[in-house]
Amino acid sequence: MKSPETAKVIAIVEDDPDVARIIEQVLTDFGFATAWCRSGGDLLRRLRSISPDLCIIDLGLPDMDGIEAMQRVRAQTPCGILILTGRAHISDRVMGLELGADDYVLKPFEPRELVARVRSILRRRESGPEQQSAQIASFAGWRFNLGNNTLIDPEGGEHLLSTAEAELLKAFVHSPNRILQREKLMGSRDLNPSDRAIDVRISRLRRKLEPNAQSPSLIKTVYGAGYLFLATVNWASEGFSEPPAT
Repeated sequence: MKSPETAKVIAIVEDDPDVARIIEQVLTDFGFATAWCRSGGDLLRRLRSISPDLCIIDLGLPDMDGIEAMQRVRAQTPCGILILTGRAHISDRVMGLELGADDYVLKPFEPRELVARVRSILRRRESGPEQQSAQIASFAGWRFNLGNNTLIDPEGGEHLLSTAEAELLKAFVHSPNRILQREKLMGSRDLNPSDRAIDVRISRLRRKLEPNAQSPSLIKTVYGAGYLFLATVNWASEGFSEPPAT
């Protein structure tokens, strides 16, 4: 456990006292300091006196939409943002990620998963240089060695990616849960809108990663915007050992 002096402060924006209590308890158990806000307005007022390292924002708030609250928080503070939602439609989650959220958790949630997401966001935001030097990206049971373009599946099988496929996956693991435009993924400023090469590469990568490439769960197409890599990515720098449990 961290000492109170060094504990990260997590603001919880949740109008349901029972849910808020669960979140507060699990975060406290793992060494975080918490500040509970019952509404978006309550959070915005509290931001005058506290500087949270991360805000957990429920999309269903009583006084304003969670997306609006998130945008107003993003305009005031550089803290991390984790969306908490019971909404089933992926469009809500995609919109939140597009507007600046770092990740999301669906209700009902497993408390330890929530802690893992919080830790992952804080690591990504604090250790950019460390992330760049890391060589092993782990996500959804897969392990990707950025040094030799080797992909290890959840059963331990090894797959060697082409250079084009590896560069595409590198872009995704370095920017998980963010919409990436086709131009960024192609690495070209002069990409012709009719050029479908990126779509072919996406299709090939999906066939390797997705159990059902026709109904992908990791690489999502965001029509009119680009592609979204829906995964929590953990980093390690040596071998193919599993990253430390979070």
